[in-house]
Amino acid sequence: MKKSKDNLDKLTNLLDQQLSNENAIAVQKTEMGGTEAYIGSVSLEWFANRVNFASYLPLINSKYNPSTHNIEIDAESIDEIKQRPLDWSRQAALVQYLLSRKNHKFPPVLVVINQDWTNNSRAQEWDKQGKAITSTTEFTPLDSQGSFGLLNISPENITIYALDGQHRLMGVQGLMELLKNGQIPRYKKDKTPYESVMKIADFIQQHHLSSTYLENLTQEKIGIEFIPAVAQGETHADASRRIRSIFVHVNLMAVPLTKGQLTQLDEDDGFSIVARKIAVSHPLFAQQENRKPRVNWNSATIASKSTVLTTLQALKDMSEKYLGEKYDHWKREKGLISMRPDDAELNTGIQEFTRLFDNLANLPSYKILEDMDTPALRRFSFEKEGGVGNMLFRPVGQVALAQALGILVFKKGISLETIFKKLSKFDKQGGFSGMEFPKSIWYGVLYDPNRKRIVVSGKDLAAKLLVYILGGVKDSMERAQIRTALAKARTFENRTINFYGEFVEPKEVGLPDLL
Repeated sequence: MKKSKDNLDKLTNLLDQQLSNENAIAVQKTEMGGTEAYIGSVSLEWFANRVNFASYLPLINSKYNPSTHNIEIDAESIDEIKQRPLDWSRQAALVQYLLSRKNHKFPPVLVVINQDWTNNSRAQEWDKQGKAITSTTEFTPLDSQGSFGLLNISPENITIYALDGQHRLMGVQGLMELLKNGQIPRYKKDKTPYESVMKIADFIQQHHLSSTYLENLTQEKIGIEFIPAVAQGETHADASRRIRSIFVHVNLMAVPLTKGQLTQLDEDDGFSIVARKIAVSHPLFAQQENRKPRVNWNSATIASKSTVLTTLQALKDMSEKYLGEKYDHWKREKGLISMRPDDAELNTGIQEFTRLFDNLANLPSYKILEDMDTPALRRFSFEKEGGVGNMLFRPVGQVALAQALGILVFKKGISLETIFKKLSKFDKQGGFSGMEFPKSIWYGVLYDPNRKRIVVSGKDLAAKLLVYILGGVKDSMERAQIRTALAKARTFENRTINFYGEFVEPKEVGLPDLL
């Protein structure tokens, strides 16, 4: 027993000598999915002082907004965004939680270790093929298996940013500021301060907090996992794609991203990748001088006064509905992460989707965009200032059209040229406009006359109607089903309205004329 204790004492002394280095941290090395990681713990004070928000990463800080610590999304930054926007309204609640809940607990955070050379293509750490000859993590093993050791965290050449845990970082930084200054502002989502502030004195009084408790807070430990910004053998593009994918994966397994944000970030879902490409490169959507943005990057809906044409989420849905008829294997299984298509197939998918939008951009309705703003084309006639009520300016209408065209092109074998000759004629005759009037085939389908609003649930029927009028329905049973569904959609309080605005029996509604 004495010998065993002596050996343990020697080991303790040796470890104490090694761990006394402030520029290193004791970690356990792990590897999963081809990515090496190093797990340890740090004090809340260290976490607040040493870890940065992802927006500080030199790769993307050209679009960095210093007031909000967010990246401004545009055509240049969309392919480099690694994080969803910070919601600064959450900081007060997180600080309150850490102070007032004695049994508070934050999950471990995932951070990336970066070094200056990663953004210098001429640095000696890159070989002639543009591959890294070393990693941004410097690990010194202390055991023969190389599983336990010290990770270099020297502030002289190491920068660290949060990949998963930005709001936890925001909360801890708020706590440190509150303890130091005695008060902090309360913020709105975009970091605009409210007039009221949080004061440490109020917490001490309300929750009977002792000075010892407050002092100990700064030295509490939080779990932390480090991964390299660039691993040995990776190119700059490989590293960026890996980091983006990891971010999406950890968020899919935790609090879900909004659909628009997930589409921005997802490096595995083929439909999202294609949608992003179209959103920033196609003339119909690409940002241009003296033209307002045409894509809403985050929200799945469009405000009535918004000048955008569509949303990134709608483009992703269009991509899935259209290309999904050809690339069924791109579709995600429920609860699982998509498998990224190979580059050749992705490029073909982008070309297919580009051809679709080349034709869409030539429709009369979209040609009008050269002279009119989208709100007037989207609004219904009865709304303030009036409007055209055009379904092509509503995300649900855009997705329904893409769904129909996917069926016609990839299942029915009809060419885009043939389809758009018919659609152009239909459009010139006002077929996409005036959804709020009974003569429109979208009345009751995409427009609810009782509630005077869009019917999102009518998307599938709208797609079927488009397939029908474009000559894609040959089966009599299928036609009968569409006729029945259309009559039902145009029935309100047991009264069915035909295309002339007359009350009729459901069977008398019929189907619209073929194009």
